[in-house]
Amino acid sequence: MLVDKFDKFLHSVDLKAYRDKYRPIKIVEMDMPKEVQAINMLYKVYWDQKKFLSFGDFYKECLNSQKTEIESFRQKTTMCKDCFYRGLPARIYRTWASIITQIHAGYVAESVFGEDTVTMSGELDHRGADFQVKYRSKILNYQVKKKSLGREVRQEKPKSKNPLPGKFVDIKYEVSSSDYFENPKKKNGEYKLPFKRFQENKELKRFPNGFVIFTPYAFEQKKKEIDQASK
Repeated sequence: MLVDKFDKFLHSVDLKAYRDKYRPIKIVEMDMPKEVQAINMLYKVYWDQKKFLSFGDFYKECLNSQKTEIESFRQKTTMCKDCFYRGLPARIYRTWASIITQIHAGYVAESVFGEDTVTMSGELDHRGADFQVKYRSKILNYQVKKKSLGREVRQEKPKSKNPLPGKFVDIKYEVSSSDYFENPKKKNGEYKLPFKRFQENKELKRFPNGFVIFTPYAFEQKKKEIDQASK
């Protein structure tokens, strides 16, 4: 199954090394036009083409396919070449790390609802859905809502002037500091609340390298609800 292959891919990512390398670099932080954003390329590579590239290889592919557009944008910003191309991979990495976990959720959803039930694209993203499920004549537009210790950290997607058909469904993605997993207990031996809450959450699972992913449970309940209503 594709979801199993994507699991192996995420397991192989040295998330800490990437974070240590790119977290301090915040040079290219301005708004970027669609033609130089990585999001369309991410969906094309990891979803449409099923190519599970390392970040380094994905970044090279971005540069190769959008070289003219990226350089044109750099010149318009009047940013020096060295600074721009030092900051660009860090900017693209932050998008990459967020979107590949979202794409993984799409593969998990497809493993639950069935083959060819899930659609994902830059166009859907622009219209407010991280991915769309079509199952038993129902349309579900899934939005991944990130939270950190009970606080929303992801901005709402802007409402599209061309709204999608179907129902919007939120799924919660909790981001907790790695410290809670490396040191889960208090001095009195009790588990810290964020760790305990995460362990009790049936919809999420954490890989040893730090990736938090959605489990099939996150989608099984909705599928069961539709199946029962269709009887």
